[in-house]
Amino acid sequence: MVKPATAFVPGLELSRILFDEAVRPLLDGAYPGLRYAAARVGPGSEVLGFDTPRSADHDWGPRLELFLAPEDAARHAADLHELLARRLPKQVRGWPTHFRPSGDPSDPVAHLEVTDGPVAHRVVVQEVDAWLATQLGAATAARADAELTVRDWLAMPQQKLAEVTGGAVFHDGLGTLTTARRRLAWYPAQVWRYLLACQWQRISQEEAFVGRCAEVGDDLGSAVAAGRLVRDLMRLCLLLERRYAPYTKWLGSAFAQSEAAEQLTPLLRGSLAATDYADRERQLCDAYESVARMHNAAGLTAPVGPARRRYHNRPYLVLHAERFAHALAETLTDPLLRGLPLTGSIDQWADSTDLLGRPDVIRAAVHALT
Repeated sequence: MVKPATAFVPGLELSRILFDEAVRPLLDGAYPGLRYAAARVGPGSEVLGFDTPRSADHDWGPRLELFLAPEDAARHAADLHELLARRLPKQVRGWPTHFRPSGDPSDPVAHLEVTDGPVAHRVVVQEVDAWLATQLGAATAARADAELTVRDWLAMPQQKLAEVTGGAVFHDGLGTLTTARRRLAWYPAQVWRYLLACQWQRISQEEAFVGRCAEVGDDLGSAVAAGRLVRDLMRLCLLLERRYAPYTKWLGSAFAQSEAAEQLTPLLRGSLAATDYADRERQLCDAYESVARMHNAAGLTAPVGPARRRYHNRPYLVLHAERFAHALAETLTDPLLRGLPLTGSIDQWADSTDLLGRPDVIRAAVHALT
């Protein structure tokens, strides 16, 4: 890991500096009149605003995505790459622009390193539609203003949507990147209601397990069930606030920025830290009721009773979250969504990293289910 003399600079700021002070002048001089977009989007903790000095140990640094029109990308991409390799500055604010490959086929990451020769830079020259196809799947590679189908939305992981719509665009002379990001900024209203229903349904399916496990002396199982419910409540709150939920590494960081965090964090932490069932159940039920009131305040359905209650004739206290799922399902007018089971989008029923990185497989699975 490179340890520059200067203090840590957030990656988005480094990328902006790289563009303003190095890439833009080179483009203006060598390719006057070229239309392009420059941004830092896609994978990377800096795109979500969560990078720290630890991030600098791999695949982090002065990076940029440069988007050209398809015909210009075909004509100029290779020459542009070479131009930047020869003429980019060796450092930006003390941070190298050279990314040294590990040299190990099993280790695909790169590390910042000062070089005297050409810069192995991370200014990636591409075109918008092809990039969207790689990030989100083939259907999104249509026109930037194309209408997405319900199946398209259900096949796109929230982490990927956060990567495409997050980060920063420093210049957009094409307009297509900005159009695509605006189109993907949030779910259509009907899809959003369906996903909320599915998230409540997930909670309903396991909320009684906390008590049932404890009843048979399985306190560890009770705690595990509580942890799963905490995760689902966090994702539900982000959905209610129209925020894409990132994957597990950054879920807590994203939730901490939500409006719900101030009230809910002590309850969620308390349920996870509880060493007895009664305390665990009480904290979880307090959290359920808080999120239920958030649901009612959003006005998406007629008010649903937010109070905890017994699980049928058993002594466990739950919310019976399926009541909120059913209330939302009743507001669906889209014929496809009305006919679907409450399974949701890809990352509501699957969380394998390897699967979520395969848009082709995801789309096939979603089509099979819908």
